[in-house]
Amino acid sequence: MSAPITRWLRSLYEWVLSWADSPYSGWALFAIAFAESSIFPIPPDILLIALAVSIPSRAFRFALITTVGSVSGGCLGYLIGHEFFSTLGEPIIRLYSAEAHYESISDLYRRYDAFAVAVAGLTPIPYKIATLTAGFFDVSFPRFLLASAVSRSLRFFLIGGLIWTFGPKVRAFIERYFETLLIITLVMLVGGFIVLAWVAGR
Repeated sequence: MSAPITRWLRSLYEWVLSWADSPYSGWALFAIAFAESSIFPIPPDILLIALAVSIPSRAFRFALITTVGSVSGGCLGYLIGHEFFSTLGEPIIRLYSAEAHYESISDLYRRYDAFAVAVAGLTPIPYKIATLTAGFFDVSFPRFLLASAVSRSLRFFLIGGLIWTFGPKVRAFIERYFETLLIITLVMLVGGFIVLAWVAGR
């Protein structure tokens, strides 16, 4: 990644964090979560962690705001992918040099349909790539919405729950082991689907 782009991302990162001290932080959190689901490069987790650490008693409220914003923005990403992929979707993917992620997500959709949304919603794969691709591959919108709601809720409420339980001291732990925590959560989610399928088939 070139130095100008790196500096631009760093400035965006710092701008996102600056909202933690604003009286409009809740609205900013919603807006960033909404935009990140289709076009914005910085994940809302950064501001969510900062806000939850500053007021741990509101950690779940912040997690809910992030979830609603992210899923709502995901619907916009789905619309862009479904109706405007060549004019808007592909340029967004190229802008963030996410072609490799696009190929990975495309393969997941071919194999597992809407479950790919849950994978991207939980893991470090950019969620915006999943929303754009879901629309392009004409994934059932109700299944897309359900997978988004479940995966994004798990991701953000995991952060909120850890900070609510352990307080500010858990921030460094989350930032260091967040990907591992998400993988564990994903494994638990997959296990839950397997159990449900087994029970339904009995």
